[in-house]
Amino acid sequence: MTGPWQQKAAGHEVFINLAGSSIFGRWNDKVKREMRESRIRTTDHLVTAMARGKGGEKHLLSASAIGYYGFRGDEPLDENALPGNDFLANVTVEWEAAANNARRFGIRVTICRFGIVLGKKGGVLQKLVPLFKSSLGTSLGRGDQWMSWIHEIDLADVLLFLLDQPDLEGPINCTAPNPVRNREMTTTLAETLGARTLLPPVPGFMVQLLMGEFGNVILKGQNVLPRRLLEEGFPFQFPTMKEALEDILKGEV
Repeated sequence: MTGPWQQKAAGHEVFINLAGSSIFGRWNDKVKREMRESRIRTTDHLVTAMARGKGGEKHLLSASAIGYYGFRGDEPLDENALPGNDFLANVTVEWEAAANNARRFGIRVTICRFGIVLGKKGGVLQKLVPLFKSSLGTSLGRGDQWMSWIHEIDLADVLLFLLDQPDLEGPINCTAPNPVRNREMTTTLAETLGARTLLPPVPGFMVQLLMGEFGNVILKGQNVLPRRLLEEGFPFQFPTMKEALEDILKGEV
């Protein structure tokens, strides 16, 4: 929303825009409208505030998502890949366009396309860990869909890294260099927790029945690679799913 915060924001040089309602859950018209407006309108208002600032180089790091690429099966996707054409991809394209409007005011813009963020609190692991500890965890659908992810510490380090790279702008895939298939994540999570997976995979039609349109995000996924970060020599602390889960789940076993 607009307000006095825009006047205060105008005096700053660096902005990290992470605004956006959660995509996790069953989508309906209201939820989809909130997903779109919370991203695009907030970014529009932020760009307006930044444009009011006088003097000094300004830099906007604006969150986006790998949903930009749509669903492309096994195709490896780096920052040069074209956008998809489903609802989430279309929202993400608009979201990035709103951020890129800042370029008209001489503001440097870096688009951070987030993968699945793995962390100690919240996110996908908060939902999965209790199920796996109760031996109720299993893969979803065929289990061969790609999951492009990143440890929360690496994500924070990526943002700091990008702030220190004056020539690095445009889209950046914020994902670990080793995406995994859903069944591999299932196995690695179970092994890390010392849990058993007793149940058969959840059929895809059940996921669709329970989650509706969001089920496509769960069942299809993207095989995304952080080409530009690797070319710039970014040092991932947790490049593999095993390393990430062992760090995050310390004390859970």
